[in-house]
Amino acid sequence: MAVAATLLLPDSRGGPEAAEPPAELRPAFSIDPDKRAAWLERWQKNILAELRNRYCDSAMGEEIGWLISPILTGLFYGYVATGDARWIDHLVDWTDAWIGRGVTEPDGCTGWPKVGAAGTEVDNLDSFCADSLLGEAMALRPTVLAAAAILKAPALARRYGRRATDYLALARSMFEKWDRRGVWRSAGDGMISVVLPYGIEPKTRQWTAEDYDRSDLRLGFSHPDNKANLVALWLLAMTEATGDPSYRERAAAWFRLMKSRLHLQADGTFAIWNYWEPAGPWDYRASGRPKHWVGVHPKAGYYEIDVMAMVTAFRHGVVFTARDVERLIRTANATGRLWPALAPYDAAIRSRFEHALMPGGWEGLVLVPWYLALQMAPPAQTEL
Repeated sequence: MAVAATLLLPDSRGGPEAAEPPAELRPAFSIDPDKRAAWLERWQKNILAELRNRYCDSAMGEEIGWLISPILTGLFYGYVATGDARWIDHLVDWTDAWIGRGVTEPDGCTGWPKVGAAGTEVDNLDSFCADSLLGEAMALRPTVLAAAAILKAPALARRYGRRATDYLALARSMFEKWDRRGVWRSAGDGMISVVLPYGIEPKTRQWTAEDYDRSDLRLGFSHPDNKANLVALWLLAMTEATGDPSYRERAAAWFRLMKSRLHLQADGTFAIWNYWEPAGPWDYRASGRPKHWVGVHPKAGYYEIDVMAMVTAFRHGVVFTARDVERLIRTANATGRLWPALAPYDAAIRSRFEHALMPGGWEGLVLVPWYLALQMAPPAQTEL
């Protein structure tokens, strides 16, 4: 399943480090009206067909992210691109369905647990019945962005204002849940999100290890870059939707670590970074060997997520600068990698992106309305 369908539009409020991007890094392009109409027609048929699959009625754990969030994101940007409130109607329907299936866990928090929610066999993590920070973060990101949009539109606020407020409250409580559980750990000059080795015992409905010490730095497993980036993107969306700077600060801590993993080469490009790297003592076995292989992953989609996150951080004025984005553009062109988040900022990448885009495919669920929304709203009002 394609992973690039988690993309959202870049925000351009900027900050002290990236206050005003140079002209060549400002989204400024047009789409032929006939192409736009054809893309929208195919996208509409595509997403209406996917809505019938009702992943919102069954997905749990990490699946919430990979199956539900692309639909929610596509619906939200369908609304941004067209102004048609029916896409918000569908989004609310799906959001209510997946949120309503949450269960109360042993610490009193809401979750969506399942066996295998960790998405990895390291430390036997997939053997636990547990909920997933990643899955929740991915689904909550379009949910909170939609909630903010609902509250800003009088007609939508009259219809869905209470739900939007409830969505934001739930998102806040999910951050507090994971923060109390100790899933963010200091690493170098930043922080990283980790998966912890415990879950819910099906028979007793209690934790598998009630005396588990969440502060034990020998236990846990760091998210690979793409997952840590997706979690941080939720935090940036929370900043956008709530105005609370604490979410931005937590996201910035990860992005500092992410940036430290980029290595500039003599030609001005970045070496393609490792998919996963040890971030602390918890990522090593007793023998001293890393718990996971270290190297470049063959799946290009993971790097699309990383670049999307770095570009979005830049647009928020968080850690990454215009110079970093220019180097990512140079890297993409030099290596032939197609990173959609860079399409608005570089003509060569944009041409390849438009040629490769499949409006009727899984990636098109998000990429079509995202790209078209750039034509409908000033960059300062949109986010990738």
